[in-house]
Amino acid sequence: MTLTISADEYNKFRKILEDSSGIMLGEGKEYLVTSRLRRLLERESLLTFSDLMAKMTTDRKLQESVVDAMTTNETLWFRDDHPYRIFRDKLLPEAAAKRRAPKVWSAACSTGQEPYSLSIEIEEFKRKNPGALPAGERIVATDISPSALASAKAGKYQQLAIRRGMSDAYLKAYFSPEENDSWSINAQIKSRVDFRPQNLQQNFSLLGKFDIIFCRNVLIYFSADLKLDILKRMHASLNPGGYLMLGASEAMNNLQDYFEMVQCHPGIIYRAK
Repeated sequence: MTLTISADEYNKFRKILEDSSGIMLGEGKEYLVTSRLRRLLERESLLTFSDLMAKMTTDRKLQESVVDAMTTNETLWFRDDHPYRIFRDKLLPEAAAKRRAPKVWSAACSTGQEPYSLSIEIEEFKRKNPGALPAGERIVATDISPSALASAKAGKYQQLAIRRGMSDAYLKAYFSPEENDSWSINAQIKSRVDFRPQNLQQNFSLLGKFDIIFCRNVLIYFSADLKLDILKRMHASLNPGGYLMLGASEAMNNLQDYFEMVQCHPGIIYRAK
């Protein structure tokens, strides 16, 4: 099947994708759309993108499948290292000093590597500092992609995925080997994480209040207005003095009344005012 998308179809699809997920496609990304949606069109017996978009207006499941296919699920364990060093060496000790069991939100958690990495860091801290953290720490992990969340909840990873950032020591301590050259995360690490579907465009106040929010490498896909709206709502979701962690290429603009920058050398985090 030779699949092409016209300029008019591409522009219409960009608008539909942004309206449904917040994701903005730039100019010249037609190849990305055709490559990621080819199998979906074949599965639905659709011949053109116009047919696909017409069906999306009445088929919510199809719309979810399209967003799922277009969502970038690129992730690895302990990505960029310094956010986890800050979490381990600054944020967890602060929580311990306050005798507070931290509540953490991993927004856009993809297939689970970030929240499970955070859970491992909590477990390591508790092992090295017995009794320092009161019981009850929780990690809420959300994503818009149903397939990514299903993989995350399963907590089972193939060898290629597990080796992307996972040390041998942590692999031995926190994973169990399975058949077909895969690994399952241990129950203790898994039990700390609660996976939920969440579109960041939509109201997330029902998730509750958090001490720490990880929202890394997702806001770069949104418009400036949507990014500003999300960050303001995340501020409202943080407890007083709570922290927000963004990706290395993401900056905080025009929100001086909401957050103060904290330099961690290396790395920057944002404390809620």
